[in-house]
Amino acid sequence: QTVGRELLLHLIDYLVTNYRRDPAVGRLLNNTRIHIMPTMNPDGFEATKVPDCYYSQGRYNKNGEDLNRNFPDAFENNSNTIQPETRAVMNWIKNETFVLSANLHGGALVASYTFDNGNSVTVSPKGYSRSPDDDVFIHLAKTYSFNHASMYKGTGCDNRQTFPEGITNGYSWYQLEGGMQDYNYVWGQCFEITLELSCCKYPPAEQLEKFWRDNKVALVEYIKQVHLGVKGQVTDRDGNPIPNAIVEAKGRPHVCPYRTNEHGEYFLLLLPGTYEINATVPGFRSMLKTVEIPDNTANFSALKQDFSFPEVSVKPRPASCPKAPLYQELERSSAAVKPTLHILVLMIVMILIFK
Repeated sequence: QTVGRELLLHLIDYLVTNYRRDPAVGRLLNNTRIHIMPTMNPDGFEATKVPDCYYSQGRYNKNGEDLNRNFPDAFENNSNTIQPETRAVMNWIKNETFVLSANLHGGALVASYTFDNGNSVTVSPKGYSRSPDDDVFIHLAKTYSFNHASMYKGTGCDNRQTFPEGITNGYSWYQLEGGMQDYNYVWGQCFEITLELSCCKYPPAEQLEKFWRDNKVALVEYIKQVHLGVKGQVTDRDGNPIPNAIVEAKGRPHVCPYRTNEHGEYFLLLLPGTYEINATVPGFRSMLKTVEIPDNTANFSALKQDFSFPEVSVKPRPASCPKAPLYQELERSSAAVKPTLHILVLMIVMILIFK
């Protein structure tokens, strides 16, 4: 995406040149690990010979594949062959502990959030595919749209389409299989939203400076949101880190449980409020702690809550989630239970009648 690529190069320059000039930028960089990938599809960018607002050959890589339809999907079997670029990003996600991210696109002006796909497990009658962390995703999307020069106004690129407050649930907008944001959230334990930043996919070069001005504050404020919620370390009786321990907030379980990294660290993005955090080392008892989470984004540090398991002295075995469509399996198991429930209700009614 032309605008996104340019914005991220500007962002790198802005952060580096203002590190010692702007105290806020200095604090952000001193307390935040930031990774920036200006383009995922360099071949596509180079393939665009004739700039066009509404169509761009740059959507596809050298093999003619759309990389944002190429990731494993949590709802359907994605039959597309995984491309080298996609595989590289999947390995990157697997080998890093990413907490918050965004991918940048063109063709609209809106912040779109998970889920992009869905089924009866997640989709409401109104066509909204809700994730367990829907409240956090809405906050993240609004953080970007309201810090953008005009996204929050919700004006669409044509008369047919408007986005209230400049945000949308991905599935509500249009169903998408194999997208990066759903993959990152389900398998990468990373909250990702999609930023559509320009109505024109390939605008004239003289407009790029204005796009930077429109997005600069929003990009920085969005990065700060990585410090929402709670973080900590899970250790054994000797103080050694325990990897692959499950740590989640009660009431919002993920279909692929969120686990600690190799350093025993966990990160959960949560809005300010009271939560019960459940830490589980497979094969041992769970530990539950109640935490009062403040808004610590201005302090560049999430609330810290560690867990120590005095009876554990061994590291649990490595755990991984299968790349199968996890919500598809959940839907099948849910459907298999329904007839039994109906029979149970019928039996109760019959017993009452006979009495």
